[in-house]
Amino acid sequence: DGDGCFQMTNQELATCVINNIPIKIAVINNSSLGMVRQWQTLFYNERYSNTDLHTSVGMRVPDFVKLAEAYGCVGLRCESPDDVDATITKAMEINDVPVLIDFVVERDAMVWPMVAAGVSNDLIQIAKDTAPQWDREESEAMEQDLDADHDGIPSGSHRPETTA
Repeated sequence: DGDGCFQMTNQELATCVINNIPIKIAVINNSSLGMVRQWQTLFYNERYSNTDLHTSVGMRVPDFVKLAEAYGCVGLRCESPDDVDATITKAMEINDVPVLIDFVVERDAMVWPMVAAGVSNDLIQIAKDTAPQWDREESEAMEQDLDADHDGIPSGSHRPETTA
């Protein structure tokens, strides 16, 4: 999970501790609501609003290591690519309680692939301004077809019958 997303599900750590489920959890922490920030970067000229998850002095909110420990889990933090393997190895050696790893990444790290708002899933981007080459023509044709068809269903597709 990303750090913002994990805040919507972190209570499941209690379930894991209570039921002795020694899972491993990876939190990808860029100190922001990353997907929202990514959209604001790519589509809204970097007009950021309400995406920061850190204080004015740079403290990350929350501290996921302390949060994990508060639930009775082991919390680990990895702040450097050089430490990834060692941190994962340490987590895998713990088999009696849940382990959370807080992987700290760059603030503007982006998640790919993604689909922009208001377009077909066929118009997936695998990196900034990049779509898979193998389906570009088909995707463009489908987008034109969707644009031409005001109800959002491509022509030639099965249209569900309506009942009165």
